[in-house]
Amino acid sequence: MKEIFLIYLWENKLLRAPLITEDGNLIEIIHPGFRNDDSGPDFLNARIMIDNTVWAGNVEIHISASDWYNHRHHADKSYDNVILHVVYNADKTTFTTLREEIPVLSVKDCFDETILLRYRSFIDSQRWIPCENFAGEIQRFTWLSWLDRMIVDRLQMKVEDVIQILSQTGNDWEVTFYQRLLSNFGLKVNDVPFGQLARNLPFQILLRHSDQLFQLEAILFGTAGLLESEFIDPYPQSLKREFEFLQKKYNLTTLKAEQWRFMRMRPANFPTLRLSQFAALIHKNGRLFSKIIQAETPEQIKEYFVVNASSYWDNHFRFDTPSVGHQKNLGQNATSLLIINTVVQMLFTYGLIHENEQAKDKALVLLENMDAENNEIIRKFDKIGVHASNALQSQSLLHLKKFYCSPKRCLECRIGHIIFKSDNQKE
Repeated sequence: MKEIFLIYLWENKLLRAPLITEDGNLIEIIHPGFRNDDSGPDFLNARIMIDNTVWAGNVEIHISASDWYNHRHHADKSYDNVILHVVYNADKTTFTTLREEIPVLSVKDCFDETILLRYRSFIDSQRWIPCENFAGEIQRFTWLSWLDRMIVDRLQMKVEDVIQILSQTGNDWEVTFYQRLLSNFGLKVNDVPFGQLARNLPFQILLRHSDQLFQLEAILFGTAGLLESEFIDPYPQSLKREFEFLQKKYNLTTLKAEQWRFMRMRPANFPTLRLSQFAALIHKNGRLFSKIIQAETPEQIKEYFVVNASSYWDNHFRFDTPSVGHQKNLGQNATSLLIINTVVQMLFTYGLIHENEQAKDKALVLLENMDAENNEIIRKFDKIGVHASNALQSQSLLHLKKFYCSPKRCLECRIGHIIFKSDNQKE
């Protein structure tokens, strides 16, 4: 037995009459109250009739009544307005800080046991997700409604990451955007050195040289620690000489070359190419976040990311190592990931902090106008009949899988609730 199961029964009014407190009073649930996700009682503003008297207040739920004391609620004044203590085992009498007795309701024999068996079958399931055999039967409209909730939850979680960087940059939105963007240029493989590079290399220095692509590359490659070898090709030799001058001018600290990973990754994602493409992005856009805020359409924002690595990289993936010649543009998949993980999150945070609904809507519209991600999780959802039509839906499914399906929070999921409810009706 888990507390979340009792919360589910209470919230959905699945307790069957008659409900009688431990001291023999009849109870009628007029309204179960509102779920409280913060500190304090589990449900707020409930309305309950106890022995023909209507009570309004809060409800606390535990497996055992003694948990009231184990959790120190008897010494916490925020629990003095609890009008009912709902438990599975009524092993103690409950008192407030004022020594006033709180009615205790034991629900041990007050619910359909098949609901508990069904819940346990989900919790004990070894399937990819517990509702794998039922998810495809849920109406599309219901799925879309729940995914809308998931994307907002996901973005609100990401807001905390952005706010942390904002506090470190003195609430400078451009610098925060720069640090987030450069860090995400490394994808998962090189996100750590890219993030360190973003913190080591001030954005203002890049802005001063934004009209000179060669100098931007020299600063980026040099600060990354990738210009410390003896080179054969004239291009990296020139970059190295340029950086030696700029390093002294700005007193730049370099990373170690061995921090960068090249092994077991596609050459198109090599950090050398990504750094050149980032230089091209700054050269093209300068203060990019300001442009994104002013952009009127998703197409405008996507256009800002249409850049190529410099011509040297047309026939190289690494310095001094020739390869088959072709232009190295920032691909569609990389662009999508950068927009999803940087632009959308920054726009949503900006809108939240400045109470700018237009910015938040722009973030969501961007996701709706991008193709769904194609990864293992999205493919598995598709296989069981849950299809993502765009990036908003695929991002929502990723959030659902990580924070609901994997930890088996089925009772807190609208899809799980509907499956339980429909099963109960069938029986």
